[in-house]
Amino acid sequence: MKRISWLMLCASIVLTACSTTTRVTEFYRNPDAPKKTYQSIFIAALVHNVNAKNSIETNLANAAQARGYKAIKSADVFPPNFTRDKIPNKETILNKVRELGCDAIFTVALVDKTSETRYVPGSGPYRPYPAFGWYGNFWGYYSYWGPMMYDPGYYTTDKTYFMEGNLYDAASETLLFSMQSSTMNPNSVDDFSKSYTAALVGELEKQGLLKK
Repeated sequence: MKRISWLMLCASIVLTACSTTTRVTEFYRNPDAPKKTYQSIFIAALVHNVNAKNSIETNLANAAQARGYKAIKSADVFPPNFTRDKIPNKETILNKVRELGCDAIFTVALVDKTSETRYVPGSGPYRPYPAFGWYGNFWGYYSYWGPMMYDPGYYTTDKTYFMEGNLYDAASETLLFSMQSSTMNPNSVDDFSKSYTAALVGELEKQGLLKK
């Protein structure tokens, strides 16, 4: 399959530093996909959280527009809760996408979420000493323990989000590629969306789908 030209939009996105890390777990590229390039993309984040939906779609759309491609967010076309209250039929969605002149559709969905609690050890275990008063005077005791200040351990819960991003040909509905990824403990919705976009860009470069 020829390189999907609209995808080079992702290479131009300016990402601020973020501590959240998204890891690509699987990538599938359809060997029988249509041999053509794409200029206009309809972006749909299939998540119920409105803030997450807007953040993800906005990051991708801004990147597309910065490269001169047409990008339309689903949030600007359909109500934010349309997939929850009443899912439109296939013709309604596809007809609208084609009416807008989009030749490709990119969807990203939260497919799973897990939580795992773990123990984080403190500064170190207490050790009994052979005799009282071995420190000597007050300052001997204070100067020994003061710099260390015992730090007890604690429990924390790690949350991992599993996402799947798919690119489709709008005319034939053929899947062009699919990427699965996992993100642990995002600091915020915006941090997550930037981390996800960065992972997508990196994988597309690795797969040779971005023009050099």
